[in-house]
Amino acid sequence: MKSYREELWFNVPNRRGFINITPQVEKALKKSGVREGLILVNAMHVTASVFINDNESGLHHDYEVWLEKLAPHEPVSQYRHNVGEDNADAHMKRQVMGREVVVAVTEGKMDFGPWEQIFYGEFDGRRKKRVLVKIIGE
Repeated sequence: MKSYREELWFNVPNRRGFINITPQVEKALKKSGVREGLILVNAMHVTASVFINDNESGLHHDYEVWLEKLAPHEPVSQYRHNVGEDNADAHMKRQVMGREVVVAVTEGKMDFGPWEQIFYGEFDGRRKKRVLVKIIGE
């Protein structure tokens, strides 16, 4: 069995944002040489997320609005975690959007349904963060 590991690094200039990382994961898959197996993609920070969905700007806007209603950033005083910090909402947004995804690899390609893409979700940006890509298989 082959095993391949790569880190992707991001520095989102805003507090929040969504980045389509499908092309970077596809490149890692090619480098791995795996033809049949699994890919784990996970955010290595507790205020960021990795998820699969449609690459559609309206949906991304809707996520932003919905997540802000679920866990509003302000007032920061509403959160106990925010004593000395201001990112409690980012932890909650990450919890909702998820830490990682697993994608099947078939014949050297990611086995996606229609419209599926992999995204990095940032909820407390303006600093460098990483995503782990781990690929195993034959």
